[in-house]
Amino acid sequence: MTISYEGQVAIVTGAGNGLGKTHALKLAARGAKVIVNDFGGARDGTGGSSAAAEAVVAQIKEAGGEAIANGANVAEFSQVQQMVDAAMNAWGRVDILINNAGILRDKSFAKMALDDFKTVMDVHVMGSVNCTKAVWDIMREQQYGRIVMTTSSSGLYGNFGQANYGAAKMAVIGLMNTLVLEGAKYGIRINALAPTAGTRMTEDLLPPEVFGLLTTEAVTAGALTLCDKDAPNRMILCAGVGGYSVARIVETDGIFLPESEQQPEVVRAQMEEIEDSEGQQALRAGGEQGEKFLKKAMAFMQSQC
Repeated sequence: MTISYEGQVAIVTGAGNGLGKTHALKLAARGAKVIVNDFGGARDGTGGSSAAAEAVVAQIKEAGGEAIANGANVAEFSQVQQMVDAAMNAWGRVDILINNAGILRDKSFAKMALDDFKTVMDVHVMGSVNCTKAVWDIMREQQYGRIVMTTSSSGLYGNFGQANYGAAKMAVIGLMNTLVLEGAKYGIRINALAPTAGTRMTEDLLPPEVFGLLTTEAVTAGALTLCDKDAPNRMILCAGVGGYSVARIVETDGIFLPESEQQPEVVRAQMEEIEDSEGQQALRAGGEQGEKFLKKAMAFMQSQC
């Protein structure tokens, strides 16, 4: 069945270029009315211009769609609130939010200024928090919403020179995990996209022949499945070069040590069993970890009776 966003309103941040631009164009092509947000800064977040967002809006309108350009800095909640107000004033609802805006300030941690760490966190983490907060009550009242966080393999697995970016991209996974629990009864589903694409963020980091394979369209196909009415919930979808996979945070079953053995030497001696992947699972809430350990403790006490 064809996926359509007819009658829906979407906000895409960082949509003047790269992935965000393709997300916005493809959403509009499938019927969504789109707020095309872009601060218009350079890759490191400096500067600012509305030209890129306005060009994307013009492209959408030329194709018969509806769109509004917006230059809000996602790190500033007051500006984000004005953006969401513009969507509500124009169209009366917000159905989809893609938190895509981001910047890079790569350096090894030893050489990285704390200001560069904080600025990257502000844009990626607080930008996602601000935008999500601004639409949250709207989606709750509608009993419907689809939110996409943009994570990265740099956050999931690490990448040299990207301590700030990696920390930010893992932080939005923590945000997603809790919002999934809080939004479920209101029909709000939150997922994360881990993209591999050739954009201005990566164009000088890759050989031209490799860069050409990393199309934004391949990633957007994944992003749009996370915006659909039949979207999953709490998925980390990895997409790039036509490949699609799911990343999961899993926890091993682990062991139980009685109080007399709770010493670092014993823990180290049991590490092979602690790391054993048999029986590992993806937990659905933080409390499940404590519940698991309590069950192990109870089973041990019963075995001593």
